[in-house]
Amino acid sequence: MSGPRNVLVLTLRLIAVATIVSGIIQLAAPSFVLGLVGGDANPAALHFFGIVGMFMALFGVVMIVGLTPGVPRAPLLIAGLQKFGAAIAVALGIWRGVFGAAAWPVAGFDLLTAILVAIHLARRSAPEGN
Repeated sequence: MSGPRNVLVLTLRLIAVATIVSGIIQLAAPSFVLGLVGGDANPAALHFFGIVGMFMALFGVVMIVGLTPGVPRAPLLIAGLQKFGAAIAVALGIWRGVFGAAAWPVAGFDLLTAILVAIHLARRSAPEGN
């Protein structure tokens, strides 16, 4: 594996770990995370935000599995699609007034992650010399 591919895989692994950790934090302390993104911490929001945290953690694990050599592309593709969907969902939440402007970096990070996954998958399909 060439240097740029190693850097991209390492970056995606770090993002996966960050996704797992932030998902666990969101699951355990949804009011804290909702406060950071300017959301209303009512009981329903706290409940569902905690559930989203659980899925974030699980998709971080899926991303790590998908980055494991010899594993088919599907898990990483699914994790990348989840990140793309999350970026859209957060942006819609901001547009609808559910989250404050402080959530834009979250949407941007998820979109960037989806793009990095797509680049990795494209390179993974390309011959080693490319």
